[in-house]
Amino acid sequence: MPQAKHSDPFDNLDDLDDEFVDFRAKLDAADEFELDQPAAYAPDADPFADDYSPQESGPVRQQALAQPPSLAKRDLGLRETLAAGASLGGGLGDDDIGAISIPRINIHFFPDSEASLQACDTAALDRRMSRAQCTVKRGGIFEAMDTYRHEPTPSLIVVESGARGRDLLDQLGQLAEVCDGNTKVVVVGAHNDISLYRELIRQGVSEYVVSPLQPLSLIKTIAGLFNDPETPFVGRTIAFVGARGGAGSSSIAHNFAFNLSESMSSNTVIVDYDLPFGTAGLDFNQDPPHGLADALNEPDRLDSVLLDRMLTKCTERLSLFSSPAALDQDYTADPDAFDEVTRKIRSAAPFIVMDLPHVWTPWLRQNLVAADDVVIVATPDLASLRNAKNIIDLLKHSRPNDTPPRLVLNQMETPGRPEIPVKDFTAALGIEPSALIPFDAKLFGSAANNGQMIAEVGPTSKAAEALGHLTAAITGRTPEPTKAKKASSSSFLSNLFKK
Repeated sequence: MPQAKHSDPFDNLDDLDDEFVDFRAKLDAADEFELDQPAAYAPDADPFADDYSPQESGPVRQQALAQPPSLAKRDLGLRETLAAGASLGGGLGDDDIGAISIPRINIHFFPDSEASLQACDTAALDRRMSRAQCTVKRGGIFEAMDTYRHEPTPSLIVVESGARGRDLLDQLGQLAEVCDGNTKVVVVGAHNDISLYRELIRQGVSEYVVSPLQPLSLIKTIAGLFNDPETPFVGRTIAFVGARGGAGSSSIAHNFAFNLSESMSSNTVIVDYDLPFGTAGLDFNQDPPHGLADALNEPDRLDSVLLDRMLTKCTERLSLFSSPAALDQDYTADPDAFDEVTRKIRSAAPFIVMDLPHVWTPWLRQNLVAADDVVIVATPDLASLRNAKNIIDLLKHSRPNDTPPRLVLNQMETPGRPEIPVKDFTAALGIEPSALIPFDAKLFGSAANNGQMIAEVGPTSKAAEALGHLTAAITGRTPEPTKAKKASSSSFLSNLFKK
């Protein structure tokens, strides 16, 4: 049977709600859950009949799944009309998909149809599921029953069944007999039936999803089951990487972050992952501490208080997380350290702009794949075309459910340099550029030497206009005009070399 597995075999969540209770619960469980009367079978009141009315019926036979106290307080958010692949109980919205991260749990999928099998395989391999260990087995609810007669149940089971009404309840009852009490269950069915949904939730099923399955909708449903309402805000990560050395990726990333913070009034943090040669401190005329390097050496110590101390304030809404460019130490860290630091920094601001160096390491690839948005900065030459093509192909394979990376063509119309025409360049890559940044040595040189941004030095320039359009395209917002600021009264070079 097709399987999709991940490498993190963690399955210990002590705080999981017991939303899938043993089907063999005795009738005295009614007292435990403060039910007014014991569960009994009323044959004249079928909850799945067309004329069923909850007010007119007696209690329904409670065979397998007892409703936990947490469900009694749950706002079901019932909707009479639902799109295919959506859960009847609602969940995270489309705008929240970038913030989703499934915890380190075991998830078993048991699809019954070919379409559901493909959707489960795609969901299991999605980047948001990278910390979970996923297994996909075709066969539906009956395959799940056979499986758990011989092995323990995971944190979450997703089962598909074509049955409805009492037949479905009977199947779930048989499944419950071989399940642990703390296992959550998501049922996938073909019937868009609000009465069925209500009864399944009342019996203790975690969620009911209408087929055909959509991978992202399934992931959002799973995230909603393990989402802690008290979890801090998770910011959106935007990774900038150059197609080759000297493409200007860092400059574009810093100007993008500045426009985001100043023109759109959004709190933003720049993370300069080029520890020995990064230019974020230079570009903003700052002398950052060893914050990022220290955090990577001891990621477990990084909390909100320490993070605030390590951030360098560039403007009211823009902060910098980096280290001074120095070669007095080796900047080596485990890829897991980069992952943990990136995950923790996301709580610092709504937007996290990652300035990635032009290297190829496991941690850089991991950051690219995990980012909400990826921006590739290239120049119109053959080396950039080849490398950009390789990066795009990698990301399309690793992020099948995400939007393709964005392309920025920088240093356009450089005097005396032959260029690949934009039409040919984009045709080879299969994506259109989000911005064309013209070559302007005087403007960019002046900004770099003064520790300023393009919007400050040349707010009406073509480069500033293109950078503004890039910011609007990625964020979906309309920037306000940014007023030019005077250069710092202190000498930039004296500040750079003062000791």
